[in-house]
Amino acid sequence: MKKFSAILITKNEERNVAECIATLTFVDEVVVVDSGSTDRTEELCRRDPRVRWFAEEWKGYGPQKNSALEKAAAPWVFSIDADERVTPDLAEEIQALDLLHAPEEGFRVSRRNFFGGKWVRGGGWYPDYVVRLWRKDRGRFDGRAVHESVHVAGPVGTLKGEMLHFTYRDTADFLDRMNRYSTLAAREMARSGRRAKSLDLLFRPAFTFFRMFVLKRGFLDGALGFRLAVLYAAYTFAKYAKLGETDGG
Repeated sequence: MKKFSAILITKNEERNVAECIATLTFVDEVVVVDSGSTDRTEELCRRDPRVRWFAEEWKGYGPQKNSALEKAAAPWVFSIDADERVTPDLAEEIQALDLLHAPEEGFRVSRRNFFGGKWVRGGGWYPDYVVRLWRKDRGRFDGRAVHESVHVAGPVGTLKGEMLHFTYRDTADFLDRMNRYSTLAAREMARSGRRAKSLDLLFRPAFTFFRMFVLKRGFLDGALGFRLAVLYAAYTFAKYAKLGETDGG
């Protein structure tokens, strides 16, 4: 009987996916929902006999991950992204859980986030707690198109082991994704009735920088911390500028 399923959504992840799956030593199956890869993602995934491959049209991050969740066969599900890695300590900790008697319905995990291969400790990047393991029938992703999260019905514990998250390769990678993510975020805000004001464009980017670099001690990462604070301020400006365009502002 399967104990753990991993779920993973992909599109053109040949750079990451094989190494990601290799760290999932504790799972019985890996459910991969792909949205049209044109590289070697499918070939690399299918090399692992635990992988169950599904090709589907893109529905947004939350809905796409819920589709993978519905296909999981085990009672407990572990969600991972292709640019993440499970450390050996975390894998051993999960494998040793007494889930029959555990009061928790889910568990959160801390991530070490990397930018350009460098671990970022300040700016609110560490520790970065995310819910990644939960009882399948007790958790589900929200329907947001971007920045989706898992909602678990019941108590959530915290695991000691960590994940590694190799997020942005460099500044160009950040800017490329910033354009896509800011568009999705602006649409999400517009759907919820949010409207952009001139003061949003003036003050929100500045506060984003101040929060990351000063309040959350991004300065501890030196020049990288400064660069990240500026980049996230730019993301905030782009998001509200696009929101203003959707509502005619």
